[in-house]
Amino acid sequence: MGLNHETAPVEVREHFAVSEQELGLMASKLTELTTIAESVVISTCNRMEVYVAVEDRQMGLDVLMQHLSQDHDDDEMSHMYQKCGDEAKKHLFALVCGLNSMVLGETEIFGQVKNAYKQAFEAGATKGVLNRLFQKSFSVGKRIRTNTRIQMGATSVGNVAVDLAEKIFGKLKGCHVMIIGAGETSRLVAQSMISRGASQLTVTNRSMERAKALADELNGEVVPFDSWEDALVQADVVVSSTGAPEPVLRAAQIESVRRMRKFRPLFLIDIAVPRDIESQAGDIEEVYLYDIDKLQQLASSARESRAKQVELCEQMIAEEIKQIS
Repeated sequence: MGLNHETAPVEVREHFAVSEQELGLMASKLTELTTIAESVVISTCNRMEVYVAVEDRQMGLDVLMQHLSQDHDDDEMSHMYQKCGDEAKKHLFALVCGLNSMVLGETEIFGQVKNAYKQAFEAGATKGVLNRLFQKSFSVGKRIRTNTRIQMGATSVGNVAVDLAEKIFGKLKGCHVMIIGAGETSRLVAQSMISRGASQLTVTNRSMERAKALADELNGEVVPFDSWEDALVQADVVVSSTGAPEPVLRAAQIESVRRMRKFRPLFLIDIAVPRDIESQAGDIEEVYLYDIDKLQQLASSARESRAKQVELCEQMIAEEIKQIS
């Protein structure tokens, strides 16, 4: 059971988001519910999904729906989808291969699913059924990535964000890039920005140690998290990807430095869920704000060009489902 970028907008998805540190705990708590024997919880920028092995299918669906609806209203729950048996297996295999991603064939999802499974396993939330299913999904993912060209072109949200920056600025040469959040996605975006000509990089993160490690790797500068607003004066591009529950960059902060910036264009890329950047920031005249849903516009062109590869991948997944059903 779950929801993703195709069934729910970002303002709904962010209400269901589970922090990376709590995936195993949530999976473990689900196994305490009636009829739910095993569980894995996946939460990324584009989706939140719960995989369960149950003793009674219909009862399991009812119990899971009732549990999730405790914290969400009927409108939010209406975005959820349910898949059972072979349909659930097919969905997971397609997910691991990047077929269900906003950016077709993206590689991050493989690692994200592996991490979610690892946390559930270590929390004691998985046993024979889900252990076999997820381990099989990883072998299917490897086979498809090895034998198809599904990863051609932009294969991550980070790369799509950089493509979008180049469309706005023409070229990134001489641009000052500011990264808020020092996670893996931030690192990949920063690397791509620099490889395409960005000349200055500023990194800020709640953990100064992680910020310094990223800045040292990419020859950038570190700004303390409690005083990074001053860096907005120099920035041309801001990429934000933290795990904060509330926006870390608000419209008022940008308004306060507009005059010092001499009203230069400011390009904001928000690849966090929940969103890091207040939506009102996009209403400022010289500010261009793109959240993770807006990146879908670039992803769609890649999807069209790889339609044949999708068909090949789906055939391979169908073969795998027959072997294990």
